[in-house]
Amino acid sequence: MDRQLTLMAVHAHPDDECLSTGGILARYSDEGIRTVLVTCTNGEQGDGPGGVKPGDPGHNDAEVAERRLAELRESVQHLGIDHLELLGYRDSGMDGWDTNAHPDAFANVPVDVAATRLGELIERYRPQVIVTYDETGGSGYNHPDHVQAHRITVAAVEATGIPDKFYYTAIPRAAIKRMFEFMRSSGVEMGDFQPSDDFGTPDELVTSVVDVAPYVGRKLKALQSHESQGENIFLLRMPEEAQQQAFSAESFTRVVNRVTAPDHEDDLFAGLR
Repeated sequence: MDRQLTLMAVHAHPDDECLSTGGILARYSDEGIRTVLVTCTNGEQGDGPGGVKPGDPGHNDAEVAERRLAELRESVQHLGIDHLELLGYRDSGMDGWDTNAHPDAFANVPVDVAATRLGELIERYRPQVIVTYDETGGSGYNHPDHVQAHRITVAAVEATGIPDKFYYTAIPRAAIKRMFEFMRSSGVEMGDFQPSDDFGTPDELVTSVVDVAPYVGRKLKALQSHESQGENIFLLRMPEEAQQQAFSAESFTRVVNRVTAPDHEDDLFAGLR
């Protein structure tokens, strides 16, 4: 019997599942494909009640983690994700924060140790398709936990040899340029902000663009579930038209392919069904 078609997305923190993969998780779930979300950390270094920042008085790591995981479970419901797997590592905080040095921080866990745990999940679910970030943690983001998620996923994919297709999330530079041009033309206050020419994924590296326009509403509901981090989610404050433009397609760079599929595709399961 052929194994069940399965998509696994590996993300660093609660709320990361929404922007770059929320649409494919919802779409493929609706199409009867089993969806598995692996979240590597508990999000301790997010905002606390009232927006209190990590390191400030009143910020309690354990309470923040508890709330963020509850928000994650609500997001999972909106996206129709079948299985949520928590690796439970400690949030390392943004690049350069003192929390980067914590011995239990995810970024400091030996890659082989975390990759073995992820590999066990890959062995259990046997996904044909796995998605995570590129070596910069996602289009140049460079968050220590995103970079670590990349490292352990690459190691687990290589060790298990199970997935037929392996992808990195991508934000095409052309799409970024179009979005900011649209926002300026719509009168959205941008100040002096201008994305640099090297922000995002070079367009020639993008192999796969999936239409998720019918799922924009569910992506937004999932993102809104992460209410405690709302101050940090700029896209929630964008006009509806801009949100529709930004959220209606999700792009990827295919780095492993063991089936017959086109060089440029609109379905991550092309060649598998």
